[in-house]
Amino acid sequence: MTDLSSFPVTRKWPAKNPDVIQLYSVPTPNGVKVAIALEELALPYEAHLVSFADKEQFSPEYTSLNPNNKIPSIIDPHGPGDRPLPLFESGAILIYLAEKAGKLLPSDPARRYETLQWLMFQMGGVGPMFGQMGWFVHLDGKEIEDPRPRERYINETARLLRVIDGRLEGRNWIMGDEYTIADIAIAPWIRVVRDIYKATDLVGWDQLGNVPAYLDTFLKRPAVMTGIRVPPRK
Repeated sequence: MTDLSSFPVTRKWPAKNPDVIQLYSVPTPNGVKVAIALEELALPYEAHLVSFADKEQFSPEYTSLNPNNKIPSIIDPHGPGDRPLPLFESGAILIYLAEKAGKLLPSDPARRYETLQWLMFQMGGVGPMFGQMGWFVHLDGKEIEDPRPRERYINETARLLRVIDGRLEGRNWIMGDEYTIADIAIAPWIRVVRDIYKATDLVGWDQLGNVPAYLDTFLKRPAVMTGIRVPPRK
């Protein structure tokens, strides 16, 4: 059995089975990416809830694993060389898990880089912009009287949705007929715009020809239906 006692995070969140991947997360758009990937790849894992309400992401145990105090993070007890590998940043984790399992990332070099291109598009654009819009229209930022920040992020979210919509023209998934980590990265953020922020009227949802059906198809996948609820909130 793998010994994970050298990782301080396991003192706060003890591993019941230290031989499986340890996931530290919250079911936010970034958090569920990794849970969905683990479910899709059928990789054994154990999920630990990092309570934002209790500010556990700032605890010394968690920041020993992720100094940026964000979720998600993992420890793979059987990383490269069969040594434990700690890893944070959802995009990096998705790449790692896909390569570990040999799925969800095309083996053809050109298509692999094209997939990573769309993963980076999510990490650099969709996540930050959608998240900022959510803060201004759904969370504390809606109390700010100056309309300019709110309008900026609404407009940028609408623009990025149009980019995704254009990419999906004639395609089932971001990479055509092949479902990849690019979809696992992008679709949870589309879901939050529609289902959590309730912002469809703001971002021109009805003018999107492909995104709504794409999201519905994504959410019907069994692994997605499970992953979007991992780890369960208390």
